[in-house]
Amino acid sequence: MTEYDYDFFVIGGGSGGVRAGRLVAGMGKRVGIAEEYRWGGTCVIRGCVPKKLMVYASHFSSEFKAAKGFGWTTGEAAFDWKTLIANKDKEISRLEGLYRKGLENNEADIFDSRAELRGAHEIYLKSLDKTVTAEKILIAVGGTPNRDALVEGSDLCITSDEVFHLEELPESIIIAGGGYIAVEFACIFAGLGSKVKLIYRGEEILRGFDGDLREALHEEMEAKGIEVICGDVFAAISKDDSGKIAAKTRKGKELVADVIMLAIGRNPQTEGLGLEAAGVGTDGKGNILVDAYSRTSVEHIWAVGDVTNRVSLTPVAIHESMCLVETVFRDNPTSPDHELIPTAVFSQPEIGTVGMSEEDAAKDYPALDIYRARFRPMKNTLSGSDERMMMKIVVDNASDRVLGVHILGPDAGEMAQTLGIALKMGATKADFDRTMAVHPTAAEELVTMYAPSYRVIDGVRQED
Repeated sequence: MTEYDYDFFVIGGGSGGVRAGRLVAGMGKRVGIAEEYRWGGTCVIRGCVPKKLMVYASHFSSEFKAAKGFGWTTGEAAFDWKTLIANKDKEISRLEGLYRKGLENNEADIFDSRAELRGAHEIYLKSLDKTVTAEKILIAVGGTPNRDALVEGSDLCITSDEVFHLEELPESIIIAGGGYIAVEFACIFAGLGSKVKLIYRGEEILRGFDGDLREALHEEMEAKGIEVICGDVFAAISKDDSGKIAAKTRKGKELVADVIMLAIGRNPQTEGLGLEAAGVGTDGKGNILVDAYSRTSVEHIWAVGDVTNRVSLTPVAIHESMCLVETVFRDNPTSPDHELIPTAVFSQPEIGTVGMSEEDAAKDYPALDIYRARFRPMKNTLSGSDERMMMKIVVDNASDRVLGVHILGPDAGEMAQTLGIALKMGATKADFDRTMAVHPTAAEELVTMYAPSYRVIDGVRQED
């Protein structure tokens, strides 16, 4: 019988990798885990967590304005970028320490090193110039921003990796992309006082989300002074004589700003990882191919999280890791459930959504009842803000089952988490209707829309 250095070795110290390593080490197994950058991965270090802190910071400009309508007299407000970044860095360091401590407390061996596969059971630790062996291996290295290398001058741009470490708040910024990251940072910088342009190749921002939601957010972003350019992309990027970054688009636009940020997707961090040496299969873009239980083409190697290109969300990576532990170490085969995942976009206004969009539901269901409301939330009546909320419920006419709920407005993400439970349990519109409203709240609209706004029959809206 071959003796390995470790029962289980994890490559990648993000949320998914750390969760698996900690749980398996807590079972008394010999566990090694390696991370080449910082513990916590993209989400904790340069993703969800620092971004949400910056979202909070960007809200205060509108809150100060709103306060006057409620009788508050406020002095002149001033924002200091360096203070925000320093406080953000302090919190991220604290969280990183907790990730390390969790592994240490369960007696996992921690390696601050890049790790590469040198064979089916061999892992090379670059900083130590040492190879270790493991019976079972998990790859959880995540992704990295797409830097659009095919566009001339793209090296002059920043990505979400660098945006958290800018020395100064830019007076102007152009953001390329139309997904979560692009939309969220456009709203962050606008809220902090920057002049913002967003350019996206598609017809409308947030591809894959409900169409009404996308259009409503676009409208609200422009109302906040963000210029949204759809259907265009960069052709070339350069630095002008004043030191600003200039971009020419394929449609002939010339855009200039202090900073250009690329938020055009992410690529798996599999280059140079040694997958070929271990026999691990990938798709044409470098994503690791896995089965329903996160097993790769090699029987004793698994992969979770963004590197597998299933659903690129932190809670999903954690869920996949917990399922792997059940399957591999507790003899309880458990396949990750990727259906009805609630999600939020921390734009301004915020989006919270769970389930199918109207467009997707119309492809699978012959008749839909759509309940939709667009209204000004109570807070805005005194604040003077014209910002409006939107709530939309997509229902299968035949079964009355709620297929999707989509919200644009304050605390939409918080609502989506609770709604996710209801939809996961198979809630019907009748269940919503017999639920008592919490008054006065914006959320009560979800249980007081009794008549459909319109129906969709065979994919076509039946407007009155």
